[in-house]
Amino acid sequence: MLDPSSSNELPAIPGKRYFTIGEVSELCMVKPHVLRYWEQEFPQLKPLKRRGNRRYYQRQDVILIRQIRSLLYEHGFTIGGARQRMAGDDAKHDVNQSQQIIRQLRTELEEVLNILKR
Repeated sequence: MLDPSSSNELPAIPGKRYFTIGEVSELCMVKPHVLRYWEQEFPQLKPLKRRGNRRYYQRQDVILIRQIRSLLYEHGFTIGGARQRMAGDDAKHDVNQSQQIIRQLRTELEEVLNILKR
C-alpha cells in the first residue's frame, strides 16, 4: 500500500492538455494497472482513447483520480463506498474539485512569481 505521508506530497499538475497513463501514474502515485481498474469501477473516470486504445487523461481526470486515491488510501473507503461517495455527493464533489483546481492554480502562480522574482 502507499505511505500515507506521501499523499500530501503529490506533484503539481503541469499545464498540459492531455496526459498519458504513465504521466498520470506519476502525478497521482498510483500504478497504471490500478488506473485501468478504477476506470471500470468509477463511471466518472473516462479518459479519451485513441489509436491502439492509448489513454489520454485531461486535467479534470487527474483531479478525479487524486480524489479517488484520497478516499481509498487516506480515508479508508472501500471501492464501493468511494463509488457511492463520488456518485452521491455531486455538489460536494464539485466544491472539492473546485478547491483542488484553485489550490493547483495558486501553486502554479506562486511558481511563476518565483521565476519572475529571479
